[in-house]
Amino acid sequence: MANFYRIYLILILFIQVSFLYAQNPLAYEQRRQAYITNGLANGGNDKLSLQAYQNVPLNNVALTNKLNSISTGETSDFDIIDMVRVLFLTNGQYDAQILPVLNSVPYWVNYNDTVRNYWSENHMIMWMSSDWLLHEKYNKPIDANLEARLKHYLQLKIDYGFYEFFSSVYAPYTFNGLVNLADFAQDTTIKNLATQAAQLVLKEFLVLTNDKGAYYPAAGRNYPNKYNEPYGANHNSLIYLLTGFGDAPNNASLAGSFLVTSTLPVADVINSWQPLVDSVYTIGHTLQEGFAINSAMAATDKTVFQWSSGAYFHPDVSQQTGILLTDSSLWNQVDFAVFQPLSTLPLSGIQYFSEILSFISKSTVISGQDVVIYKHNAITLSSIKDFWKGKVGFQQYPCVANVGTTAVYTASGQVFPDWEDRNDKTQNTHLPYVEQHQNLALIMYRPEPTDPIVGPDFDYKDVALRFNDSAFDEVAEDGLWLLGRQADRYVAVRRSCIGEINGVRACPTIGGQTWVLMVGDSILYNSFTNFKNIVNQAEFTEEWYYDSLTAQNVYYAKIEIDSTTIDYAWGRDSVTVGVDENLASAIGMSIYPNPANDIITIKTQNIQGPSKVELYSISGQLVYSTITTTQQLQIPVNNLNSGLYAVKLFTANGKVLVKRVVVEN
Repeated sequence: MANFYRIYLILILFIQVSFLYAQNPLAYEQRRQAYITNGLANGGNDKLSLQAYQNVPLNNVALTNKLNSISTGETSDFDIIDMVRVLFLTNGQYDAQILPVLNSVPYWVNYNDTVRNYWSENHMIMWMSSDWLLHEKYNKPIDANLEARLKHYLQLKIDYGFYEFFSSVYAPYTFNGLVNLADFAQDTTIKNLATQAAQLVLKEFLVLTNDKGAYYPAAGRNYPNKYNEPYGANHNSLIYLLTGFGDAPNNASLAGSFLVTSTLPVADVINSWQPLVDSVYTIGHTLQEGFAINSAMAATDKTVFQWSSGAYFHPDVSQQTGILLTDSSLWNQVDFAVFQPLSTLPLSGIQYFSEILSFISKSTVISGQDVVIYKHNAITLSSIKDFWKGKVGFQQYPCVANVGTTAVYTASGQVFPDWEDRNDKTQNTHLPYVEQHQNLALIMYRPEPTDPIVGPDFDYKDVALRFNDSAFDEVAEDGLWLLGRQADRYVAVRRSCIGEINGVRACPTIGGQTWVLMVGDSILYNSFTNFKNIVNQAEFTEEWYYDSLTAQNVYYAKIEIDSTTIDYAWGRDSVTVGVDENLASAIGMSIYPNPANDIITIKTQNIQGPSKVELYSISGQLVYSTITTTQQLQIPVNNLNSGLYAVKLFTANGKVLVKRVVVEN
């Protein structure tokens, strides 16, 4: 053991010495200069700021393409921040060509805008920073609230962190908006706040970057393509420039070009990287705290800031959302068009439906999370604690492992051979409960039933495993366990089943299912053989039971491995969660007999017009459906398994009534 410990210390010392070289200001400057040289030689549309910085004539085709996209593009702010940077780096040379285009578009929420997004975190700072800098440099007119809104945004990020946490998709664009302010703002308060916030974005990247320069995080918002390859994306330029880890970029990316042409101090950022992390990273604030934090803002700004935390149709903000969408005629805006049917409802009706559809209306919120992070040199495991379990996900990645240069994770929803074919709005049709202890995670799925009103996209409850066999030097199977070795890094996945859907390892969800994810390396476990032996000795328990004390159906799972035990009891009536059953009784819906073993009779009073009746099992499976125009309906239940069921009745005036019934066969 003493020899092993000495070897371990030597390896850690080697890693730290290697990174000290990477931290050397000269090393960073060498990478920066090489990036500029390669970017000018090979970059495409994203090298304009490099050309401006080096006083090289701008590529006219690239410039024209960017300017043409600004007037109509859904993400025109991506190009606007680039044009703003070019204006400041070229001292008026391109003003006549660029300014008229930048002055032709609105920079904040405006009436009947069907295209532009001003309310997610990265878009907000790109629009606000560009507006402010154009105002300072060219006296562009601004709205009366911009200065206060911008300072509030910057202070909010410094105090609470970023809502779109650990996002390799969105964080680079947030950085771009911030670093423009840090470099060019004349207002010293804004400049100082933006400098701190820009440094925080970069530090967040380094928390989960391993010593190979790969970055595969649990994230509040992300895309599947960011988990496919370890290098070559926009965020990888930032990571390489700061650490020297991974492959040197051959082409210029937008974020990389912004960093290398910036005067932003990065020494503290570079020094923040650590090879070993075992901690909980707390981000943001509760939704209710957000109301107080934003309370002094103008009405529109207040609502937009709540939206930026993911609270769009959450019941607590749904009325404010309805007011803003109506007052600004935004129901047809691309982000809200799917909710257009709600525009005909009174505000109380919008709130009512947001409560009924809580399985989808609440889980958009991404403020106030705790992210559990374990990093050991080239391996990482990260997860989000108690993150809207059972509800619909929105580009959220609740648990991800990184083994050297490959990602391993699970996701719920329709299974496609190409993961990028998944619904780009959701990524998960239901989120798991994840409990992580260091390098081991228990991942439990138990979906809440989804209402037919949201359409068929959310009917898929299968859980698939992202495990790229070709990325490993060795792959082994041991019962439900799947193991992989990449060099001296290891991963083990306990699947819920052995099987495939559409050529992908995946399992159908019947009530619930549990997966286990574990990472390791040769320092922690010596050989891959030893790692496999430890996994082989693991004990797993899974069961369902009814807790009569709390009147809940409980789904329980436990994993015991290598002296670590994780278990969780998920108590919930999975059919009626979030629904007030008393409403059904109050307006005259009754079911008898209850319990039943042959036929149940559903009787309604004070309900006019046709109604839709559905019967669900405790696992959320639809077992009966019909349309009735009478106030009494009989349903045979003699062919059903014993257990708890829920009867849902959809009335002609939009109410959803629920009663529970026990079947005993």
